[in-house]
Amino acid sequence: MAGSAAQSIARSWFSAPDVSRRRLATSEPFWVRAVLIALALAFFGLFLLLPLAAVFAEAFKKGWSAYAAGVVHPDALAAIKLTLLVAATAVPLNLVFGVAAAWAIAKFEFRGKQLLTTLIDLPFSVSPVISGLIYILLFGAQGWFGPLLETYDVKIVFAVPGIVLATVFVTFPFVARELIPLMQAQGSDEEEASVVLGASGWTTFRTVTLPNIKWGLLYGVILCNARAMGEFGAVSVVSGHIRGLTNTLPLQVEILYNEYNFVAAFAVASLLALLALLTLGVKSFIEWRTARAGSGGNSGQQNQFIERGQP
Repeated sequence: MAGSAAQSIARSWFSAPDVSRRRLATSEPFWVRAVLIALALAFFGLFLLLPLAAVFAEAFKKGWSAYAAGVVHPDALAAIKLTLLVAATAVPLNLVFGVAAAWAIAKFEFRGKQLLTTLIDLPFSVSPVISGLIYILLFGAQGWFGPLLETYDVKIVFAVPGIVLATVFVTFPFVARELIPLMQAQGSDEEEASVVLGASGWTTFRTVTLPNIKWGLLYGVILCNARAMGEFGAVSVVSGHIRGLTNTLPLQVEILYNEYNFVAAFAVASLLALLALLTLGVKSFIEWRTARAGSGGNSGQQNQFIERGQP
């Protein structure tokens, strides 16, 4: 008893200064916190909130009728349809590639694994304009495959296929990069147990892997979709700027602005701004849902340990 009392006294003696030191190390004076918060709010208002408000203010500057006229113009409607078509094509392709690449990198060891991981990051290090020029050099009239494509009357550059290819290139890291660290952190114990119990590869993926990565997968798809709809550089190079045919929403905004049709330009730009706000809202919901699921899983594991009598 005396020994335990001495240990508790010594523990309290040495822990109290440590706690106070930790509090001093992690707390700042009020004026420091106020300055940091003010700087953050000023940055948010100046570089994010003010430009966003300016887009909608200019879009509705001449009233609702002018705004609606800019949005429902045939060229604008064609740009909206093309943007949706490109996103509906590029996102599923990147979804399949991202899941396959993340599965291979996180669950298996093979030669060239590091090279594959590096190549996935390639669009982050290459300018979108350069990626567009790559497709011009490959499929353009003077490119490597240009004469062959011309022989069979196949158009890739300055047509929808070229826009889709350029968009796929600049957006394919998003899904894979969201899933790789998540699947690596989860490990492969559950998949191995499923295989040992006799489940096939597809059954293991559908019943074990997919439920564990569903929120990260949805997060990557949302980011990929937002980038696909807002891509400008690579699409600008391969599109040819053909009105009503190869102009996506960002290219339509550029054309209208260069023609000094500011109301229509900002009206179309407001659609992209609404897309950004929607993406931000869904992204925040997924982060909240993921954090809640993680805390629920941790509490569930703690309850299991308590029921088993483990520390």
